Amino acid sequence: MLAQNTWRRWTLLVVGLALLIPATIFPNEKHKKKKDKQTLPDGIPVLWRAPSDIKNRDLYWGEGGKAQQPDLRKVTLIEKEKGGYSTKYRVRDASGREWVVKLGKEAKGETVASRLMWAVGYLPDVNYLVPRVHVEGLNKDLENVRFGLRPKGVKRVDGWQWKKNPFVGSREFQGMKVMMALLNNWDIKDSNNKVAVARNNKIADNELRYFVSDLGGSFGKVSHIPRFLYFKPDRNNPKAYARTRLIDKVKDDRVDFHYKLRRKDLFKNITVDQAQWMNGWLSRLSDRQLEDAFRAANYSPEEVRMMSRGVRARITELSSLRNTLARRARHHS
Repeated sequence: MLAQNTWRRWTLLVVGLALLIPATIFPNEKHKKKKDKQTLPDGIPVLWRAPSDIKNRDLYWGEGGKAQQPDLRKVTLIEKEKGGYSTKYRVRDASGREWVVKLGKEAKGETVASRLMWAVGYLPDVNYLVPRVHVEGLNKDLENVRFGLRPKGVKRVDGWQWKKNPFVGSREFQGMKVMMALLNNWDIKDSNNKVAVARNNKIADNELRYFVSDLGGSFGKVSHIPRFLYFKPDRNNPKAYARTRLIDKVKDDRVDFHYKLRRKDLFKNITVDQAQWMNGWLSRLSDRQLEDAFRAANYSPEEVRMMSRGVRARITELSSLRNTLARRARHHS
């Protein structure tokens, strides 16, 4: 009898293992099949446009201006968006336009970051910060919500890579990296990059607009984090951002940024000339424009002063790079 029971137990164990093996070796298609990679259509790649009107750009309303702000008379839930650190919903406003709204700690910083990127010629999403809004379908009010426009006729294609794209090595691309450092945007994984495919009627062709779609990891405390220590992401931390500097030193005509993150290899070959090129645009922004960008994101008056001064201090650091090289040259002459 004992032998019979033992045999039954072994049989059940073998059968159980046999049932588990297919799930391990031959996983279901649901888990095995990865999301199909989207392919880019034909078109002209665009990363940056010279902001010839930079001194007059309105950083309070941003790229979309006052005219494109969301119509909040009625905002209706379409669906919850998947993935990411922040809670996001796709909604429709009273005018029928679709938006992706983001809640939480990233909403304010991303609103400012997108304005600064647009101010110097890059092509971010059209974003607005709404202090309070009622969303039908959620049946509740939301506070400090970033509204990101999803315009009709513009298709978003997933991912371009920081190490592989049509602009690698160009001053415009290096300038984008300088902006990531200036913003302290630590979250620069490839999946946060998008291409907006839009028809350009002037050239009768598609424009492939390369941009960083998620700037929510900006304005925190990121600097010199040894690899053996646990890295806790930081975002929208006004006091910490205002205390940190942008540049450590210049070595062999390369700028060594205080910004040290998981992908620091991307930032090791930015030359003084490339950083100075970006600074040539940044230095044209007035204090009022910087303050307006933070006011647009519903920061308190004290935070507006603190953060705008922090950005200005970083611009000043970039301006001093040429002087640093000149002093060094005189010293060695």
